[in-house]
Amino acid sequence: MKLAVAGGTGTVGVHVVEVARERGHDVVVLSRSAGVDLVTGSGLSEALSGVDAVVDVASTQTISAKESTAFFSAVTRNLLTAETEAGVGHHLALSIVGIDQAPHAYYAGKVEQEKIIRAGTVPWTILRATQFHEFAAQIRSQTSFGPLTVIPRMLSQPIAAREVAERLIDLAERPPAGRVADLGGPHEERMAEMVRRYARAIGARGLVLEVPIPGAYGRAMRNGTLVTTTDSDHGLQTFDQWSAAQAR
Repeated sequence: MKLAVAGGTGTVGVHVVEVARERGHDVVVLSRSAGVDLVTGSGLSEALSGVDAVVDVASTQTISAKESTAFFSAVTRNLLTAETEAGVGHHLALSIVGIDQAPHAYYAGKVEQEKIIRAGTVPWTILRATQFHEFAAQIRSQTSFGPLTVIPRMLSQPIAAREVAERLIDLAERPPAGRVADLGGPHEERMAEMVRRYARAIGARGLVLEVPIPGAYGRAMRNGTLVTTTDSDHGLQTFDQWSAAQAR
């Protein structure tokens, strides 16, 4: 198959590209370095020539609902338009567990993304996953102030980005399936404790302070909205196994 990966240079995207190539697929990475701008749509039509399926794992770093919605709306509409013109038969998107119950901040954009996909004419598959193991390292780097790291009170169910990528390619190799079973990690974890354990694993010192985020967005982070339910699938690699691998 010929697959195009939007966001193919990101945290999960690099794994999607790697897994697809390991399985013998021809992969096109949709990125600015390859002459493709997902936000404006520039270069998309040419890049999708002969593509069988598009795997969209593009993301943006913002907690603004307005900015997130603008980004995901533009990217999704541009992809679907170009896919229709190129005759692509499958649009596969990675989304986030629980967003319909927490349509705030960054998640607002993901909710809009799903709406646009469902309303489009390109046959589709949506996989919702929980946060990746890498999220603990990312949030630590963003919220550290000298020896102090401030972490929002959050219940998570971290999963290996590689395992998410493997599931995405499994789905890309099959016909469009609509909304499929959610995918989460093997265990529920408190984000602050994840950050503490990650810091120990890499030999970092400092104080990790856990604070509740106010409002509906903060409640969703704390109350289990963002973890899987009983009818979901689960990965195998634990957060501690991932952390140990980073230390090596």
